Amino acid sequence: MRRLAVLGSTGSIGTQTLEVVRRNPSDFEVVSLTCGSNIDLLFEQITEFSPLAVSVYDEDKAIELKNRLKTHPQISVDVYYGEQGDVTCALLPEADTVLGAIVGVAGLKPVYEAVKAGKDIALANKETLVAGGDIIMPLVKQTGVSLLPVDSEHCAIWQCLWGERKDNLDRILITASGGPFRGYSREQLADVTVERALAHPTWKMGGKITIDSSTMMNKGLEVIEASHLFDISVDKIDVVVHPQSVVHSMIRLKDGSVLAQMGKPSMILPIMVALYYPDRGQMLLEEFDPFTAPCNCLTFERCDTGVFGLLDLAYDAGRKKGLLPSVMNAANEAAVGAFLEGKIAFLDIENTVRKVYEEYEPRNTKEFGIDDVLGASAEAFARAKELLGL
Repeated sequence: MRRLAVLGSTGSIGTQTLEVVRRNPSDFEVVSLTCGSNIDLLFEQITEFSPLAVSVYDEDKAIELKNRLKTHPQISVDVYYGEQGDVTCALLPEADTVLGAIVGVAGLKPVYEAVKAGKDIALANKETLVAGGDIIMPLVKQTGVSLLPVDSEHCAIWQCLWGERKDNLDRILITASGGPFRGYSREQLADVTVERALAHPTWKMGGKITIDSSTMMNKGLEVIEASHLFDISVDKIDVVVHPQSVVHSMIRLKDGSVLAQMGKPSMILPIMVALYYPDRGQMLLEEFDPFTAPCNCLTFERCDTGVFGLLDLAYDAGRKKGLLPSVMNAANEAAVGAFLEGKIAFLDIENTVRKVYEEYEPRNTKEFGIDDVLGASAEAFARAKELLGL
C-alpha cells in the first residue's frame, strides 16, 4: 500500500488522483492534503479520506477551515498554512510518496524538501523541474528516491523507454494538441478572450495550464522538463503538433525505430502508471478502440513558432540554463494570472515574458541553489506585474 501526500488536492490532477484512490482503497492511503484556498472541496476530501494533516496556502482560509472543523469534533486533523504548511504535509513520516500537483513554482520547495527526506515523488508540477531541475535531479540521484512523471507526455516517454538502454535514445518527440488557436495568425490572436483561450479542444485541465497550452508555453516547459527527466539536450527534443491527442509522445532510437504511447486524452492513466509502478493497476478507463474517431485519422505537423514565440523562448532558456528558466516561468505565471483576471490582452503574455527574460539574461548565472531559484522567481514575477501596471 502506498501512503500518499497529495499536494494540490483540489486541482485537476489532485482530484483525479483522489479518484484513483477512491476506486482502489486497498492500494492507497491518503496521509495529507494541501490546497491554495478551496477549503469547501478540501473539507469534503477531509471527511472522505481522513488525512492526518492538511495545509491551506491562504492563512485566512486556513483559519476559516479550523473554525469549521471545530463544529465537527469527530474529525481529527492537523491544519497548517502557507509554504511551510505544504512542506510539513509533504514531510509527514507516515507518507512514503508525494504527489506534487501544486500549480506553479510554489510546488518547488515542498518537492525539494520531500526528496531530501527520502520520499518518492510522483510529479505533475512541471515548473518544479523547469525552475529547479538542476537542483532536484542531482538530489534525486544522491538520495536514491524515485521521481516518476505524471505529466501525460513525460509519462508516455518514460513508458517508451522502459527496458531501453540510455545510449539507444536518439530523439524525443513530444506531442501537442496545438491548443484552441492552432492555425491562427498573430493578428487573429490579438483579440482572443479568456473564454476562448480556456476552450481546449481535447483536454480538461486547470486554468493556468490551459492558457499555457493556448500560447504553447506549456510545450516549452515540457521540453525543459523532459531535458531534466531524461538527461538529454533540449536540441534533441522536438514538439510535434498532433491535434487528435491520441499519441501522447514518442521516442526515436538510434537505429531509426520510433516507439509511441497511445490512448485516450485522460490524466487518470498517467497518474496510475506513476502510483503503481513497477506494477500496473486495474483499468479504470473505457478501453482504447483504434477503430473509432479520432483514431481513424492521425496527423502530425510542426508548431508555427512565428505565431507562438514562447516555444522558441523556452528552447533558448533550456540551452542557456542557469536561472533563466525560472525567470521565464515566473514571468509567465504573472502574465497568465493577469490574463485570466481579464486585465491584459492575450499577446501581452508573450510580450511580457520576453521583456522580463531579456532584461534578466545579462545577470544569468550557472551556479545557484534553491534560494537563488526562488529569489529569481519572485523578482521576475514582480517585474512582470510592474511592466503590466499591476
